[in-house]
Amino acid sequence: MELRRLSEDVAIISDRYAEVHAIDRTDAWYLLKLQEEVGELTQAFLRRNGQARTKGLDAEAIEAGFRAELADVLCQLLLMARHHGVDIEDEVRRKWLYRLPGITSPDS
Repeated sequence: MELRRLSEDVAIISDRYAEVHAIDRTDAWYLLKLQEEVGELTQAFLRRNGQARTKGLDAEAIEAGFRAELADVLCQLLLMARHHGVDIEDEVRRKWLYRLPGITSPDS
């Protein structure tokens, strides 16, 4: 799965959701929504590690919740990058992957 394609697909879903629920997605909304999702990931992480109440969930449901929150954070990050015109694939290559053999920075 390529990040650009994933970003496009996530944007389609998010656009529909925003339209149905009349959400005005401002610059601040993208950041605050990402923060909300990171908070939910933190809660799921703590629950998974026995540092928060299980709320009656079994181990399988706790693990599924953790995985789902990771996906939410990734998708919200992709939406924020897209909103701000950031090509996240290029930025990951520029920041991280150029250190791998055979990978060049987009700046090269």
